[in-house]
Amino acid sequence: MARFAFLTLAIIVPIRLFVAEPFIVSGASMEPTFDTGEYLVVDRLSYHFSEPERGDVIIFRYPKDPSKYFIKRIVGLPGETVEISQGEVTIKNSVYPKGFALDQSYIRFPREDDGEMTLGAEEYFVMGDNRAASSDSRAWGALPRDNIIGRAFIRLFPLPKADLFPGVIETK
Repeated sequence: MARFAFLTLAIIVPIRLFVAEPFIVSGASMEPTFDTGEYLVVDRLSYHFSEPERGDVIIFRYPKDPSKYFIKRIVGLPGETVEISQGEVTIKNSVYPKGFALDQSYIRFPREDDGEMTLGAEEYFVMGDNRAASSDSRAWGALPRDNIIGRAFIRLFPLPKADLFPGVIETK
């Protein structure tokens, strides 16, 4: 029995710490993409080999209280300038120095925000899909790379909505 317990721990603990982690969505900030109570599996491994991309849905430690976990969508990447004018998001970077408007067709509840932020080398700008009910980079600033746990990999529950890489959208 002890051998079985040791073997189980030797397999499960490293997977839980380094590969995949369960996450239950709580709150309205990602509606309609994710609802409260949805059960996700977080991919903790990919970002050790590649960088987060615009449009990825990520789970991270809240910068103001690292004991809390948040789920948001990456909008701005390191070195970019994110400009928000009357709710429209424009991204400026070396490829698009004059900027391009972010496709926000997936958003149900926009908010008429204004502001601008230039991101540092290891910073991301994240926003909830339900902009009217989201505490995100507009409120508390850039997300440090070190706070990112991983990306939403699998939605397991509810079963009718089960899928791989839930919430993925095509972006520039």
